Amino acid sequence: MAKTATLLWIDLEMTGLVPGKDKIMEIAAIATDWELEPLAEFTATVKVSDEVIKERMVGPFWKENKESYDALVSKNEEGKSAEEVEKDLLNWISKNFASSAIPNDPKYKGKIILAGNSIHQDRKFIDIEWPELSKKLHYRMLDVSAWKLYFEGAKHLKYTKREDHRALSDIKGSISELKWYLTFVH
Repeated sequence: MAKTATLLWIDLEMTGLVPGKDKIMEIAAIATDWELEPLAEFTATVKVSDEVIKERMVGPFWKENKESYDALVSKNEEGKSAEEVEKDLLNWISKNFASSAIPNDPKYKGKIILAGNSIHQDRKFIDIEWPELSKKLHYRMLDVSAWKLYFEGAKHLKYTKREDHRALSDIKGSISELKWYLTFVH
């Protein structure tokens, strides 16, 4: 594949939402162009200790999402270390992304734009657990949740997507959601 991807869509599933205490368990990444057309996919499971799972994957969220809990925990045994997953992800990025998301703009040279729903939360985990990936990311991000806020608040339009709290289906849903919002803009 030619290096034409410009947006790095990521969804992470974690043991919880507290960076530094909770850990990344699953990642899905989709490389798209500016038309939001998928060009390549990456998925991986990060091995998390049983102690972290028992300590952090508790409470109402996990009780309400038992199917996701069971799927994440069952895949955990076949996971790789966080370092191995980061290395694999960086190799995948080098194969799919050009050196600049916005050509002829020196601000973006060598940096990748991260995209997703509430991507700022995922970015906190990336900054802590995957520092080499973090260095490749631009500080600007394409966050679908900003569109969600505007359309629900100002236009009273709501996009409904199934959230099964699995990385690949959630990130595909985020891309579809942004495409839906853009139908009102074009």
